[in-house]
Formats: sequence, C-alpha cells, structure tokens
Amino acid sequence: MAKILVVDDSSTVRDEVAGFLKGHGLDVATAVDGKDGLAKLKADAAIRLVVSDVNMPNMDGLTMAEKIRGELKNASVNLIMLTTESSPSMKERGKAAGIKGWIVKPFNGSVVLETFKKLAA
Repeated sequence: MAKILVVDDSSTVRDEVAGFLKGHGLDVATAVDGKDGLAKLKADAAIRLVVSDVNMPNMDGLTMAEKIRGELKNASVNLIMLTTESSPSMKERGKAAGIKGWIVKPFNGSVVLETFKKLAA
C-alpha cells in the first residue's frame, strides 16, 4: 500500500515527482486529477501524504482537499500543494482546508525530501 499519493493532471510532473520519491525508497501511488485522487485515497488507508496540483480537470486540488477533510472526515492525512498558483486567496483557501504546505513549481525534490518522508511516516 502506498504512503504518498501524487495527484497531477500533467503526466510529466506526476512521473517526475513519483519517480523521484520512488527512487528514494518511498511507496508512491499516482492519480490524474482530484476525482481520481479522492477515489485512490478512499481505497488505500495507508496513504499518509497527498501531494497535489491545484488546477486540474474534473476536480481541482483544493476541492479535493476540502472533500478529504469534509466528506471523508480524514484529518490525519497530510496535504501539500505543488502548483504554479501563488495567489494569497488560493493559499488562504488551502489553509482553511488543512493544507500543510504550498510549493510553487518547478519541483525540487532534494529540498523537500526529508519533509515528505516525515509527513508520510
């Protein structure tokens, strides 16, 4: 069972992040959008960390985060946004949804690796 779920509609970003984390010994699953991410989180109770883009089709990352906290009543999973978005209003919405961190792309795995390991433990 995966410990980290990477959610991004860009296969390039999704593969880059997941590949980096897997290469450092972490258990990773992927999802193509918020709807898929929510379904995978429901199906895998071992997921401890969700790393998600904000802007995606079908369901954006912030809506997914709100549903994780609201509909699923899951307050234990850690949520990190990995996005090009940096607007204060989006960050406030994320904070209200329980987002632990906001990382502006591009992804720099070496900077966040230890934090991701702790959040996925």
